[in-house]
Amino acid sequence: METTSLSRRDFNVLEKIKDPESNPLTAVIIDATLPKDPNISDTSVYERVSQRERDVVLAMQHLEMQLAGLRPASTAEPISEYHQCVSRLGDLISEYPDYASVRNNRAQAIRRLYGDTMLLSGERDSRALVSGADDLEKSQAAAMALSDLDKAIELLTPKSLFASISPQTGKTLSLAHTQRAAIYHMTAKSFQVGMTANIAERKEAAWGKIDFEEAASRDFASGGRYGNEIAKGLAVSTNPTAKLCGQMVREALKKEYGPAYTA
Repeated sequence: METTSLSRRDFNVLEKIKDPESNPLTAVIIDATLPKDPNISDTSVYERVSQRERDVVLAMQHLEMQLAGLRPASTAEPISEYHQCVSRLGDLISEYPDYASVRNNRAQAIRRLYGDTMLLSGERDSRALVSGADDLEKSQAAAMALSDLDKAIELLTPKSLFASISPQTGKTLSLAHTQRAAIYHMTAKSFQVGMTANIAERKEAAWGKIDFEEAASRDFASGGRYGNEIAKGLAVSTNPTAKLCGQMVREALKKEYGPAYTA
């Protein structure tokens, strides 16, 4: 059977199948000379704030090691200590509301405490540290985590597709988008017919399973755009429409190009 080589246009189409949000003309421009956080231009202030943040993150890492049995117990109530870490991050947010990284880290700590299914009543994530939370407590935690991620993304997203960002800004944007995607993705996986998201006064309260799947895919794509390759790969696999279209196009290309095309 005669085979045909793939053109540059063909390869661009294939890349679009793998990542529907991809656009070679809008690649993120990284500039290491820019301030680490665009909203804190004073270097001394940034170093002071980020050190306080690192101290809390280190405390949470020690708690994780204790919970995993990899470190001698330093406290009899590690979950209570985790809540205190969330409170310390909240204090830092109150002092520096435009510092996006600390919002991203508080959202991560909340996810660890309540799991990624905290939007759904009666659902429990086996990885969550808090096992006995009622629906109100979970709803409040979910609202705080999602609000933190929304605000972190708003604070750091460039005003123009062609604006440069610092490496630290890119990393935080990647993490914030990927974390929000993880919450949406796990919510979609656990979503059953007749369910509603238990999160009043937020747009997600009116979403169904497909809405969560599509939102997760968009956020995974954005996480990938800012540097997270795992998120980039998940962008298509979590989007049912793109997944189906991609499968159909792959089959057509296999028939057209034969052995010259491999998925």
